[in-house]
Amino acid sequence: MTLVAILSGAGVSTDSGIPDYRGPNGLWRKDPEAEKLVTYDFYMADPDIRRRSWQMRRASAAWNAEPNAAHRAVAELERSGTPVRVITQNVDGLHQLAGLPARKVLELHGTAREVVCTRCHARSAMADALARVEAGDPDPSCEVCGGILKSATVMFGERLDPMVLGQAMAIAKGCEVFVAVGTTLQVQPAASLAGIAVDHGARLIVVNAEPTPYDELAEETVREPIGTALPALLRRLAAEAGTAPGTDSGTAQGS
Repeated sequence: MTLVAILSGAGVSTDSGIPDYRGPNGLWRKDPEAEKLVTYDFYMADPDIRRRSWQMRRASAAWNAEPNAAHRAVAELERSGTPVRVITQNVDGLHQLAGLPARKVLELHGTAREVVCTRCHARSAMADALARVEAGDPDPSCEVCGGILKSATVMFGERLDPMVLGQAMAIAKGCEVFVAVGTTLQVQPAASLAGIAVDHGARLIVVNAEPTPYDELAEETVREPIGTALPALLRRLAAEAGTAPGTDSGTAQGS
């Protein structure tokens, strides 16, 4: 059966109320100084940056965000029996909240729902750390060793987890269809996955409001709003694969 790989970027979550970073109204364009709050060297060296970072986390739109039509469409494609793997640049966990099994989601940039100690690498829930901030601790330290805590996301200046990146590359090499959705395809090495997929024979479909550097490699580019365009596209892919509701294959096929 056709393996569909989906590389999802910030544009997938904007309908859930989570702003993107590099779009026309993106966070980094509105406030370039905000980038320091998620830059590893600044974060580790400056307690004031850390305090501001914790306040930014407290105010994050992600905590009240719900999966939108795009997230739900991906989960529905998986439930239809089509083999699906999501490689996401997002850290909001909305693919999983929409019902996609966690084992089928690769979080390239980590997760904002956990914190990690920069010294002993102990992990714990972000909600617990934010509760400590709410209680008056402006820069909570690791409760295991006293080290500096950070979000379990990949900050600027940090490398991606090589194991996660290796898994993502394997998916890109093994898929028949590679859908890049809501991503500018400008941040490496994530963007290179689209080229790797094409090099290994996959159909590339780009769903994004703005042009990307990989459009010329794409079999299809879609500029329509993601909330309507992606569900329609994924229904078509399911029909082509014979796994859409009402087809002979039904939902018996697993992945």
